[in-house]
Amino acid sequence: MISEEEKEELKIELAKLEDEISTLRQVLAAKEKHLVEIKQKLGISLMNELKQNFSKSWHDMQTTSAYKKTHETLSHAGQKATAAISNVGTAISKKFGDMRSHSISYSIRHSISMPAMRNSPTFKSFEEKVETTVTSLKTKVGGTSNTGGSFEEVLSSTAHASAQSSLAGTRVPESEEELQC
Repeated sequence: MISEEEKEELKIELAKLEDEISTLRQVLAAKEKHLVEIKQKLGISLMNELKQNFSKSWHDMQTTSAYKKTHETLSHAGQKATAAISNVGTAISKKFGDMRSHSISYSIRHSISMPAMRNSPTFKSFEEKVETTVTSLKTKVGGTSNTGGSFEEVLSSTAHASAQSSLAGTRVPESEEELQC
């Protein structure tokens, strides 16, 4: 326990500290007001300060090793994806070119039925290449997740999206000649 004399000394010290804190708050408020006035005279606004702080923080983040490594990895993955998509595009073009050369002036609709086309060796080969490419991309870019579906699901989804865009205002062929390849 503390004596009465010590309690009085502590109460006096407490009162002095409270007065000092109050004085410091007043001084701080005055200095903050003066700071705002100087910034206004210099044309420095809160928005400019935020922009400068953001720019500095962004620059600091870009110089971290984690950011650099992530940027390099994503850049490399993007290059791989671009190459894979280019290969798929080339394969599609080649397969359609083969189909055109075999279907002398007949539309695809009239030359072969969709089930027969899906069971043809050419389509099966193309389907395997696309599935291999998609699996490879998933493994390299996003892990082994199977959220993309099978080739048939992707093909159906693409056909559905194409049909939706046709309904949304794209031009529909008017004659049989426009449907031919």
